[in-house]
Amino acid sequence: MTLIVLLAFLTVVSTGYWLKYLNLSHLKVHGHTVPPEFEGAVDPATLAKISDYTVENSQLGLIESLIDNMVLIAFLFWGLLGIYDGWITSLTGSFLVNGVLFFLFLMVAQTIMGIPFSLYRNFRIENKYGFNTMTVKLWITDLVKGLAIGAVISTLVVLGALWLVTVSPGLWWFWVWLFLLVVGIFMMYLSPTVIEPLFFKFEPLKVEGLEERIRTLMEKAGLKVSRVFQVDASRRSRHSNAYFTGIGKVKRIVLFDTLLEQMTQDEVLAVLAHEVGHWKKKHVLKRIIMTETMAFCGILAAFWLLRGTWLPNVLGMMNASFYAKAVILGFLLSIATFPLTPLFSWLSRRDERESDRFAADLTGDTGAMASALVKLSKDNLSNLHPHPLYAAFYYSHPPVVERIRALRGAGCLLQSPLSR
Repeated sequence: MTLIVLLAFLTVVSTGYWLKYLNLSHLKVHGHTVPPEFEGAVDPATLAKISDYTVENSQLGLIESLIDNMVLIAFLFWGLLGIYDGWITSLTGSFLVNGVLFFLFLMVAQTIMGIPFSLYRNFRIENKYGFNTMTVKLWITDLVKGLAIGAVISTLVVLGALWLVTVSPGLWWFWVWLFLLVVGIFMMYLSPTVIEPLFFKFEPLKVEGLEERIRTLMEKAGLKVSRVFQVDASRRSRHSNAYFTGIGKVKRIVLFDTLLEQMTQDEVLAVLAHEVGHWKKKHVLKRIIMTETMAFCGILAAFWLLRGTWLPNVLGMMNASFYAKAVILGFLLSIATFPLTPLFSWLSRRDERESDRFAADLTGDTGAMASALVKLSKDNLSNLHPHPLYAAFYYSHPPVVERIRALRGAGCLLQSPLSR
């Protein structure tokens, strides 16, 4: 059984590496051609820069993945999990304390393993291509803050979940699912108002007239805006973004200062209209329902599977604690759900296309959204030539060339007398 599981894991990993190889090979062949949608906006020098940036990030990601997977194989298949599990359970006689330590130490170890790659990515690759604006001091500060916040939240969540396991042995699966659902909703409020301000400086929008236009657009869509902020994202990176927070019709809008520097007001409104589309088309609600349904089924299955004694045997272990069994089960589920990756990616791309169409209808201006996508792709050095199979498997958004082509096609329909 252990050999079967190891072969299944290696098959999943190899499939991922093969898809990455296809993607880079496709870029090598087609990466010197400027797509018609980008003519006049991207020159051969920029296209070469995009290819180099994509390749360097992919190579670093491949090295990081190889090391992570080798460590994971050693941890799970060479007996290290059993040694670690035995050490943790010997520390105290408390089921709750041991559980917190078990997962907390794993989280810290994972963070430490990622440090060299984060440093190289930020201060080598991102510096080289003009994205990184972060100092080493700020990077260290963010790391410490992130680790501290993650430790506190993880401790509280693990304590709560394990406590429910102890007080309701026969029904803990339901209470844990409900507890995690409540925590997730709570974090939707806590993160933008408490956690994010620890990293970013939130200020009122400084672009004259833009907030009024945003509020008018939101009212047209039937949404209310509580606040509109811009954040000093440029202290860390020149990458740009914008997002909504909030539940229901009242939204809080956050714009990166880099986005405001790169785009016209019409383009900013088009980007926000796209985000509005996700709310109006209930993509967020549908995603939450789908996620929670899967979580419900997964935790119910875990309830039955964790009660048995066969899980440790899968990895050649004689016995294991509740926490070690949970790790083994999570590992097995990651293998079993890998084939579903293209399905979830397809669902996400479908929602993105629908939001693009909604934005075009809401603003009546497909050109602004198309030009915004051109700028975002150019300024962020996004790959313009992903391999179709790689994109189908992993892309949560349609390839940008396809999105622009669809928007410009929709623009022709909007302008056609037959569509009036």
